[in-house]
Amino acid sequence: MVIPLHTQTLEQLSEQTVVWCATVRPDGSPHLTPVWFVFVEDVWWIGAAKSSSKVRNLRRDDHVTLALGDGVDPVVAEGRASIIESTFPDEVVALFAEKYRGWDVRSTEPDGPRVLLVVTVERWLFTGAGTPTKPRGSSGSD
Repeated sequence: MVIPLHTQTLEQLSEQTVVWCATVRPDGSPHLTPVWFVFVEDVWWIGAAKSSSKVRNLRRDDHVTLALGDGVDPVVAEGRASIIESTFPDEVVALFAEKYRGWDVRSTEPDGPRVLLVVTVERWLFTGAGTPTKPRGSSGSD
């Protein structure tokens, strides 16, 4: 669900360098890792090693939850991820380099080639204002 985000939330998404990414393991348990990201036009872009557990999990089940913040003004989003294995968008590559001091998201790290995870938000649980978002017909947050 696309909803307008508060200016404060957009600033958090621009300034914070790590988001916690939860994927689903084959046994159904959560797999939680900190990841680098950029947020562009309502989409989260995450750089990941192609061989990582999170990528293997997402190939099987594309559900993901992302959590950002210190608990005072949390940003929490649920969505689905797709995986880009080549031809990363130039704009996204440039934004990663700007945010992470020249780091090239296309680089081959010690654990092998990288992919881009593209997370489209289906539901915002918190949007940085410290209060849960409530889609029409919702009785509250989970």
